[in-house]
Amino acid sequence: MKSRTKCLRPAGNAGNVEVQMSLPMAGVLRDVQHAFFGLCVHAGKQVLAAMMEADRQALCGPKGRPDAQRRAYRGGHTRSSVVLGGQRIGVQRPRVRSVESAELGLPTFEWAAATDPLDRATMHAIAAGVTTRRYRGTVEELPHGEESSSVSKSAVSRRFVALSTEQLHEWLSRPLDALDLPVVMVDGICFGDRVILVALGIDAKGKKHILGLREGSTEKAQVVKSLLSDLVERGLDADQPRLWVIDGGKALRSAIVKMFGATALIQRCQEHKRRNVLEHLPKHLHANVSRILHDAWKTNDAKLARRQLERLASSLQSDHPGAAASVREGLEETLTLQGLGITSALYRTLRTTNPIENLNGLIADYTHNVKRWRDGQMVLRWVASALSDARERFRALRGFHDMPGLIAALQSRIPTDEVQQRKAA
Repeated sequence: MKSRTKCLRPAGNAGNVEVQMSLPMAGVLRDVQHAFFGLCVHAGKQVLAAMMEADRQALCGPKGRPDAQRRAYRGGHTRSSVVLGGQRIGVQRPRVRSVESAELGLPTFEWAAATDPLDRATMHAIAAGVTTRRYRGTVEELPHGEESSSVSKSAVSRRFVALSTEQLHEWLSRPLDALDLPVVMVDGICFGDRVILVALGIDAKGKKHILGLREGSTEKAQVVKSLLSDLVERGLDADQPRLWVIDGGKALRSAIVKMFGATALIQRCQEHKRRNVLEHLPKHLHANVSRILHDAWKTNDAKLARRQLERLASSLQSDHPGAAASVREGLEETLTLQGLGITSALYRTLRTTNPIENLNGLIADYTHNVKRWRDGQMVLRWVASALSDARERFRALRGFHDMPGLIAALQSRIPTDEVQQRKAA
């Protein structure tokens, strides 16, 4: 309970009169807020009713005035609903029938009953972490006598399934032929025993584009090949020189090389390589080996970096042959960007798969409320919905101002015979 004192000054020279009022302020404020919302609902319904009646009069003419040329006549009222604040509320809708007995729509009602606001409210709530079971608690409570619908767990779930299915279809069918993509990243994210492969393209201006999805039990060659084939069928230019940034999976690398040939240059993620090497070493060697790897990958001279890595592998060969083999495996592909002469911020961005792994982190946050994945289609729907939400927050790639230099370097690395073959084609 809080006390509020208000001073009232009467007319004349009677002086001040103090009146002390003790009110449960929090409760009063809640009641006022609810009353104001109820006033808005009632006023809005009255305005809507007046607008619908104006639509009906435009179709039927003034009431009580016979007109042999009229196109329609009044048909009473029927119970309907409109969208308000992420839910549906009941209204009485005027009915109009044409002289041929067909029902005619009222433009005002069609606008008010459109599902777009309801769909947006549903997707925004789920993106914010609201479960379908708790959706009802996120909408305003209607005043007494008003009925709400489309807020139950089953209604919200059905709506989300329909919307996420539509988003999935968009991701799987969007044409790619209009995109100029010198860089593509591919990585997988696990959901139980399932893996979703995500392809992220980066255009010449550093803008990110989700290219496609593919579901499978693992990152097997067949799953990767299916994803890449789908990208080509939808318009990804297989003859364009392109940098592929991957985590080092053998199936992924093999599929890229087979599909795109010499026009595909592979940049192995240096962070994944570092982790792989350290897994073969005792903990007391981690700091020293990490420093050597970092120094090699930090230099702008690819030949010097290669010598440093080969020297590291030789020093590990005797006591830790597994670590030495890991350093040598794919060594050249960890130096692709250095060989192309890419430095500065663009090099630091593309030397790892961090851009797509950050995207995978957003997907994991979006789907954290799901406790049981029923099937692969459900996983794909949720991932597509998460990508649609993340797309709104995409920023240009760090270092994108150096993209022209990367594109020129990629062009220079294409074998002459392939250039001539493409020209002939």
